[in-house]
Amino acid sequence: CILGTHHEKGAQTFWSVVNRLPLSGNAVLCWKFCHVFHKLLRDGHSNVLKDSVRYKNELSDMSRMWGHLSEGYGQLCSIYLKLLRTKMEFHTKNPRFPGNLQMSDRQLDEAGENDVNNFFQLTVEMFDYLECELNLFQTVFSSLDMSRSVSVTAAGQCRLAPLIQVILDCSHLYDYTVKLLFKLHSCLPADTLQGHRDRFLEQFRKLKDLFYRSSNLQYFKRLIQIPQLPENPPNFLRASALSEHISPVVVIPAEASSPDSEPITDLVEMDAASQSLFDNKFDDIFGSSFSCDPFNFNSQNGMSKDDKDRLIEQLYREITALKEELEHFKAESTRGAVRLRGRASELEAELAEQQHLKQQAQDESEFLRTELEELKKQREDTEKAQRSLTEIERRAQANEQRYSKLKEKYSELVQNHADLLRKNAEVTKQITVARQAQGDVEREKKELEDSFQRVSEQAQRKSQEQAEVLETLKRELAASRQELQMLQGTLESSTQAGAEQNTQIASLEQERDRLSQAAEQHRDEMTALQAELQQLRDMLSRKQESSRTELEMLQTQLRDKESTEQALQQRLAEEQLSLLQGTTHEAERMVQDALARMEDPAHVSCTGSADCLLSQTLAASKCAERLRDAHSKYLSDGAAVGSLLPCLALFAHLVSDILLQGSATSHMAPVEPADRLLELCKQCGSEAVSYLSALQDPGTVASADCSLVTACLGQISAIGEELRPRGLDVKQEELGDLVDKEMAATAAAIEMASARIEEMLSKARAGDTGVKLEVNERILGSCTGLMQAIHVLVLASKDLQREIVESGRGAASPKEFYAKNSRWTEGLISASKAVGWGATVMVDAADLVVQGKGTFEELMVCSREIAASTAQLVAASKVKADKDSTNLCKLQQASRGVNQATASVVASTKAGKSQVEEKDSMDFSSMTLTQIKRQEMDSQVRVLELENQLQKERQKLGELRKKHYELAGVAEGWEEDGE
Repeated sequence: CILGTHHEKGAQTFWSVVNRLPLSGNAVLCWKFCHVFHKLLRDGHSNVLKDSVRYKNELSDMSRMWGHLSEGYGQLCSIYLKLLRTKMEFHTKNPRFPGNLQMSDRQLDEAGENDVNNFFQLTVEMFDYLECELNLFQTVFSSLDMSRSVSVTAAGQCRLAPLIQVILDCSHLYDYTVKLLFKLHSCLPADTLQGHRDRFLEQFRKLKDLFYRSSNLQYFKRLIQIPQLPENPPNFLRASALSEHISPVVVIPAEASSPDSEPITDLVEMDAASQSLFDNKFDDIFGSSFSCDPFNFNSQNGMSKDDKDRLIEQLYREITALKEELEHFKAESTRGAVRLRGRASELEAELAEQQHLKQQAQDESEFLRTELEELKKQREDTEKAQRSLTEIERRAQANEQRYSKLKEKYSELVQNHADLLRKNAEVTKQITVARQAQGDVEREKKELEDSFQRVSEQAQRKSQEQAEVLETLKRELAASRQELQMLQGTLESSTQAGAEQNTQIASLEQERDRLSQAAEQHRDEMTALQAELQQLRDMLSRKQESSRTELEMLQTQLRDKESTEQALQQRLAEEQLSLLQGTTHEAERMVQDALARMEDPAHVSCTGSADCLLSQTLAASKCAERLRDAHSKYLSDGAAVGSLLPCLALFAHLVSDILLQGSATSHMAPVEPADRLLELCKQCGSEAVSYLSALQDPGTVASADCSLVTACLGQISAIGEELRPRGLDVKQEELGDLVDKEMAATAAAIEMASARIEEMLSKARAGDTGVKLEVNERILGSCTGLMQAIHVLVLASKDLQREIVESGRGAASPKEFYAKNSRWTEGLISASKAVGWGATVMVDAADLVVQGKGTFEELMVCSREIAASTAQLVAASKVKADKDSTNLCKLQQASRGVNQATASVVASTKAGKSQVEEKDSMDFSSMTLTQIKRQEMDSQVRVLELENQLQKERQKLGELRKKHYELAGVAEGWEEDGE
């Protein structure tokens, strides 16, 4: 099929045959079709893709149809068809990519046209492509029973065979994805490519696992060499990691017997018999061949053989001749190598023999050197005896002359030995040259094999060069033979030198015999001197006895000093242990005292802040780390107790402070966090006491560990973070926008309140009459005036704030000014919120009063609350204003207008209330004395109840104001400022 697509430059015949196959009724046949079509897309003609795109919809329909089967080959066919559709779409969008995906780095850059957007899109498409490949990979593995050797069965191999193409695709896609991601990271921010990195990491793990599982299957081991991905994925955030990336290479062995692993180029070498066999098999599968069959290469256009066929046959003959010549040259090279190895073995044997002779000469020289040393000693003794014996002196002079002659002989022997060593080095060098020549011959043989491979690809053009290479190799072989002949001559000369050395050694042996005789005579002469030597030895023995006595006395003193030193060291160790136990006991008592004070009722009134608790917890954690290091040093070196004691004292102080501070902080915290904090403090104290108790016992000091105390400190720190005061949950860079938003919201709330008051006034005029209408008009009119005054105040406050920002920000922006003065900005925001909220509440209260559902007191309280909020806004604006500012004067005038409007609202509300109460006054004319008395008692009871209720409400108001102050302080950070 592949050859047919190259011959007809397309796949029309292939698809005409496929359309007659029952692919929708036979799942195994559809699976094999997918395998063949995948190989055609990879290795077929480039027009296969163009001829196959028109069948893309049919493949999609077939994929959906097979997807309804959950068992057998149904799901496999569905996923494989999706993969083929994805492959066609990818190559259609990216025509620069060949079907087998083999591209160089330069071609990959050209595919993206050096545009980062194209590279970004290309990476996404490669991710989708690789995802389909991995999906098929995993589905095939999940459909197999991996507990058995499925790769050696026919059914298992039927499912595993297409995975060879998948492995080839995945290796290239992984390599290109890594290179594109490095290129994208060099052009785009790392955050933009976070999704790419996550998706690559997921596919990297899947591909690594699938490659590893595939490499362990026996079926793949004989067909393909699967690469292994690195242990860790590439680090795209480090540009230099690209140089560490190694492209995975899938190797298909040339001797593989499977059709899947045979290269396409091997098919070109088929002879006429295999070609006819191929045609017969093709006819059996796809139908008989006709004269118009594009696959009938022999009978096409009515020609039996064209020029191309004759050229191919001529090339076959030339290749055959070259093969025979190469085999002949290989045989010659092999025989030459065998001869060289034999000659090298002979040279090595001769070298071993020379080394043996050299060792014998060295042994003889060593023996002579020993005898020479003995003669030197004898000569020294003779010189000592010359003072008393003149005759011995004369004989000693004769011996000295003999020694001089011996020395000359020894010098000649050393010189001869040095010459032998030099000759041995020359022989070794010549052998090395011979081995190098042999290595050159082997390398030239390898180069010849490489040149033959190149000739097989371009036989006609390279034939002349091959002949030249052969001639060159023959000349080099002749030169190597000449060099071997020269080496043989050198070895013969070295053999002659060895014979000369043997002659010299024989003469040395004769000289040694003469020296032995002279030494015997000298030994007889030395017998007379032994008596005098005996006297000297007796004197020496007496001196040695006295020296031995003195040495024993010194050794006795040294042992006494060592025992004293050991006693002092033991005493020092006991004192250090006692000091450590005392310090530890005091630290333990300190922590236990802190635990006891936590239960003391007098400590209940103590309060503390979470920030102070956090700072102390941090200091205690650092101290615990230092204590752990000091403890380790003490265990390794008992003398290092000096660094452990200060850490113990500081640790005990800090833990005690944390226990008391944690207890004090829990008194200001909510119930649940307070209980957890108290429990952790007690647990921390108990763990600290246990750790200190372990340090006191010499048996458990090595196993003592303060990690539990450190863990408790970490949990206490976490609760302290929860209890820390939180301000506005707004970033500083957003404060400026929040100020403008709150001021705008306040203005909008005031305008809305004014509109509602106007609406309520129009409704009152339409529906009320008499006293009620008069009261409502007066109250709503005063509320309208108050809203107008507040509106003027807000505008004046905005002008003053703008002036403050312009005069104080310098070169910074308004947002930076607000962020720099965050405390003042938060005050403005809080005041603006309070004004807007007060206006809304007052309008609601006025609406209830007009409807008769509310009370006049609620309206008066709302108006006073608005006055207080505006006063807060004025105070917040005045903090950073210039006292001579015109806008500040306007703000103060507006504030006075708000106060007057508030007084007007209160006055109108009181007048309306009194007017309504006068209307509703009681009529006593029809009441009897008993009824009046009864009403009086009821009124007194009501007065007492109201007084009691007033007292309670005042207490409640005080508590509310206190709590409001505390919460406002936490929100604004007053407690931090106070500290």
